[in-house]
Amino acid sequence: MNRVVLMYGKRVKSLFQEISQVYLTLLKVMVPAIVIVKILDLLGGTQWLAEALAPLMQFVGLPEQLGLVWATAILTNIFTAMVVFVDVTAQLGLSVAQVSVIGILILISHSVPIEGAVAKMVGVSWRLTISLKIGGGLLLAALVNWFYSTFDYQQQAAVLLWQSERQEQTLIQWGLEQLQMLLSIFFIIAALIIMLRILKKIGVESLLQKSLSPIFKLIGITKDASSITITGITLGLSYGAGLLISEVKKGHISKKDVLLSISFLSLAHSLIEDTLLILLLGADVIAILWIRILFSVIIVALLAKYISMRESMQLKISPIKSVKAQQNK
Repeated sequence: MNRVVLMYGKRVKSLFQEISQVYLTLLKVMVPAIVIVKILDLLGGTQWLAEALAPLMQFVGLPEQLGLVWATAILTNIFTAMVVFVDVTAQLGLSVAQVSVIGILILISHSVPIEGAVAKMVGVSWRLTISLKIGGGLLLAALVNWFYSTFDYQQQAAVLLWQSERQEQTLIQWGLEQLQMLLSIFFIIAALIIMLRILKKIGVESLLQKSLSPIFKLIGITKDASSITITGITLGLSYGAGLLISEVKKGHISKKDVLLSISFLSLAHSLIEDTLLILLLGADVIAILWIRILFSVIIVALLAKYISMRESMQLKISPIKSVKAQQNK
């Protein structure tokens, strides 16, 4: 009996240590990013970014005023961007097509400082993250706008299903809100790690891997990273990356898997919750969900192909360099 209690005690201790390690690693990245973003906002950074992005709005068929919505999403999160959207668009009378386009920009480009910092923590460069989240978002928005305009599709007025007003916060209120959010992350990570262990134990993880293996094979992600990628797809990039940390440290996942997994999550993550939120603004589900998934698969498949070609070229060049080195000796 004592042996059984001791064995389970060790397992619980090991589980708690793993959860704490992932959580503390995330905190080291997220807390500085949150503070820096707040300071930038207080110094007018959001307004400055909005002015810089305003000309790009015309490129994707949107009024310049929506540059503020996109800038807010880039620096903060979807909820804040939604509040700004309601305020900015009160008198604009946007179509379903236009709401879908700005919805795509919000969904792909939100929380760049925090998600970029988390991605960097597992070895993905800022350059790639920004290229995917800002460049990828803008490219998809332009393609969707072209589709809607060319086929005169979804041009009816959008129906807003959610209302909110901007409320000024004191620094203390803001700080308490961030503290609550950071505390909740510990319990979410704990639930995720426990859930993944249970799914692995009862065989559900293997079933999910098999059912999604054609897509993962196309985008170059092996089964080692598939379950964590699924977690990120459903819950968010930060949580997916947080779980990747533990697996990377254990040596269970290759650098290529990490790169491709994070790249895919940069374009398509938290597909259920985030999609439902943007639908409340009056967007078209085909664009913000299905076309976004298809776009993400194509982009990451091309990235995987490029990486494979580079690896193949390096393998061919290595023997030549070795022969030349021997000849020089």
